[in-house]
Amino acid sequence: MHNSFILSNFASMKSSKNQTVIISAVCAIACAALIVFVHLRQGNIVYAATQPIEISQQATTPADYEIPLCTAGQQEQRIAHIGYQVSYNSDWHLPNWVAYQLTAEEVAGEEARSNKFLPDPLVDGDPVLTSDYTHSGFDRGHMAPAADMKWSPQAMRESFYMTNICPQNHSNNAGDWKDLEELVRDLATTYGNIYLACGPVVSDTSNTIGTIRRIVVPESFYKVLLRQKADGSWTSIGFVMPNAAGNRPLMTYMLPVDSVENLVGIDFFPLLPDSIENAVESDYTISDWVVSR
Repeated sequence: MHNSFILSNFASMKSSKNQTVIISAVCAIACAALIVFVHLRQGNIVYAATQPIEISQQATTPADYEIPLCTAGQQEQRIAHIGYQVSYNSDWHLPNWVAYQLTAEEVAGEEARSNKFLPDPLVDGDPVLTSDYTHSGFDRGHMAPAADMKWSPQAMRESFYMTNICPQNHSNNAGDWKDLEELVRDLATTYGNIYLACGPVVSDTSNTIGTIRRIVVPESFYKVLLRQKADGSWTSIGFVMPNAAGNRPLMTYMLPVDSVENLVGIDFFPLLPDSIENAVESDYTISDWVVSR
């Protein structure tokens, strides 16, 4: 690879005084726990506490700018795992979106790939199984890629939950989509922190796989990126890529984030002030997305 390239190439009591202090501390802890519980249950979000969270391995990042909002009445159950959040659509048996922040520190993680696909234990109802994809002709395609979750054993394991998976054309999964995933990691390494969301594009005529759970086959996939520049301003870019074989420059798939929103009925980066969101999502600037290798 060239040293630099553009997209085209790529969280003992001893006195009554002591007793009072301890009781106060216990009350404070209980209140804090209640606040956390209420916070995590708001909006039908369930926090994935299947195992203790590896707090020491989580990168500290700003507000959750990456979390989108469905605006087209999509069925959804929001689930928060340690490395990503997912809006799961039980009608499609697919995510509406998967969103997370990716930092340079996380990219540098060294956790080995899991390769063990699992049903998501937090799904309401009947979860998708890895066997639903057997002999389908499609890959189990990650939305939040395993290579973005190398900073934590738990994050790696949860990236193989089937709520993070879509039926994906093998050539696309191993080709242009993989190139886009690698680009995002390069961007996180170059700029320190990237906010992103990705997911499937489906229609009423989309095909399905499976005989027990009819899993919708996406016609395309989208990915939207946001970052804050050194001067404090914001910049964004979107991609839409057909779920088909192909080998084209990534520039071919570029779109303003507004265009992706209109396509999938999702409001991306809604925590940005409206004046900023409207400006940065209406267009993209290629030079804001240059990376070095």
